[in-house]
Amino acid sequence: MTALSQAEIDAFLAEPHIARIATVRPDGRPHIAPMWFWWDGTSMYMETPPTSVKAKNLRTNPNCAIAVDITQGGLRFKSVILEGRAELLDDPEYARAMARRIYTKYLGEEGVQSPTPAQMINNPHVIIKLTPVRVITNDDTRSGLASIP
Repeated sequence: MTALSQAEIDAFLAEPHIARIATVRPDGRPHIAPMWFWWDGTSMYMETPPTSVKAKNLRTNPNCAIAVDITQGGLRFKSVILEGRAELLDDPEYARAMARRIYTKYLGEEGVQSPTPAQMINNPHVIIKLTPVRVITNDDTRSGLASIP
């Protein structure tokens, strides 16, 4: 397995992949959810309703992990895993602006102006901010192992 450089991490996380955030429920059971995200080169940001399971879990226990990965078939995959303690940012104007930034990454400027995304952006949000204390990366996309015939 090959590790990714910081420039490769930044380029990979700039793409519109789906992340999965893992949080811990109050009773200790894990909770995982697919999410859109924004990466600024240091921290990952995700938006969620203030009453979501993720937000409730993080209020009780801020420890979490986030995985972003792709597969090209066989043993060819790439992943970035971030671990740390999340912050919940709940300033309404900041949360709305960050939600718009995240939605624009996935839908484009024109897409966020459509009725449903526009309405969703204006809903109440909290922003999950994770500045990782540990980053684990793998890139086997260039290895040629298990190539597709």
